Amino acid sequence: MAQETTEARVIAAVESWMRWLPTWQPGSHRGRARVCRRCVGSPIVAAAKLNDNVPHQVIHALVARMQRIIDKTVDDYTELNLPNLHAELAGAQAWHPQTGYKPGEGLPPEYDGIDFDPEPHHADQPYLFTLSELAADTAPEPQLPRPPLTPEEKASLRQEIELADHCAIETGQQVCFALSEHADRIQAAIDRFVEPQIQHLLAELSESLEPPG
Repeated sequence: MAQETTEARVIAAVESWMRWLPTWQPGSHRGRARVCRRCVGSPIVAAAKLNDNVPHQVIHALVARMQRIIDKTVDDYTELNLPNLHAELAGAQAWHPQTGYKPGEGLPPEYDGIDFDPEPHHADQPYLFTLSELAADTAPEPQLPRPPLTPEEKASLRQEIELADHCAIETGQQVCFALSEHADRIQAAIDRFVEPQIQHLLAELSESLEPPG
């Protein structure tokens, strides 16, 4: 079976985002004061022609889906073409198994990279523990150090890391180019499902600020 193209993966991801978008509602996702490093300044956001007026969660849900395409492509490329890097990653996984509680594992893409814990300055919101604390409590004990790499292995690994980085950059460019073809559909979906809810919120806010009488 022929390998799925980046363009086909982008189309499928956009359709997935389109199906999710009608479920979005203001207030259904807690806002964050911290800057989202995945979305701010992302060329994916620029390719989709999304502006600052679009709620972050709506943007994040699209960016995360595109990022999964890039990550999957790099993983496949590494497994097929970069044996040393693939062996190093597999060895690290075997040497330090990622067991314990992982709150972000298995969630839909719109939650990728989202901080689930409350803001540090929200001391007025009591809680027994944070998810980060729970994950740390269930993490396994540190393992012994892995055997050191030889100079030749280090040089080969650095070269393959550069190739993996190049694959990520090239795939990212392909994703952005393919995504730009859907910018009009994306904006139309936002106008249909998101903008009316924002305007309704603004109208309610305006009414609450009007002086009585």
